Amino acid sequence: MTARAEAFERLATIMDELRAQCPWDKKQTLESLRHLTIEETYELADAIIDRDLPEIKKELGDILLHIVFYAKIGEELGAFDITSVIHGQCEKLIHRHPHIYGDVKVQDEEEVKRNWEKLKLKEGNTSVLDGVPTSLPALIKSMRIQEKARGVGFDWEKPEQVWEKVEEELGEFRAEADAGNTAKAEEEFGDILFALVNYARFRNINPEEALERTNRKFIRRFQYIEEAARNAGRNLSDMTLAEMDVYWNQAKQLPDSPR
Repeated sequence: MTARAEAFERLATIMDELRAQCPWDKKQTLESLRHLTIEETYELADAIIDRDLPEIKKELGDILLHIVFYAKIGEELGAFDITSVIHGQCEKLIHRHPHIYGDVKVQDEEEVKRNWEKLKLKEGNTSVLDGVPTSLPALIKSMRIQEKARGVGFDWEKPEQVWEKVEEELGEFRAEADAGNTAKAEEEFGDILFALVNYARFRNINPEEALERTNRKFIRRFQYIEEAARNAGRNLSDMTLAEMDVYWNQAKQLPDSPR
């Protein structure tokens, strides 16, 4: 047995023991684990944004445990087990990579993606967008929708065209906002965000990561203002915007945390 196989077998055996002996583990269901899995996934996402490799390793272990846990419950229900889960994934990967395991030739990454979407349609999907989870956060969902559409050739040709669309949507939003049409302005604002996500994709920018980095940057700078105000014996609520701007400009001079 290889070290890799031995490590996985050890985890599966521990899961069997916990499920049989630990009161908490015995009580868990597919549904009760769901919110914990979501939390672990976000913790992994945070570690990746911070590029904290030790933390990434730890969070990957937590998610792997959840996968083994779900499979154990599936085994008890007589639906599936970890072996069938792994073999099912292996078969899917082999089927969807005919350029590796078959005689299909591809030129680049984009052609791989197009073939991937075509194969999924053959597997029973009625739309290339079927694989986009409904509950995804809206920003990530818009990015995935656009990537899926691109996979079958429905896309802009040049980034300049996308930027023209951004400017068009900005104008339409401004017109509706100035007219006081809140419902229509909200719709146009959504169009702006969708177009900006599209443009970011053409510039090889991940909009979710970009926005999260800006969120964190704002938090660091705002907390600097709060700390500076406390050190000066002031309350933010008693300060003018001009006074807070002094501290904000100081915060902008501080180095940001490393990627």
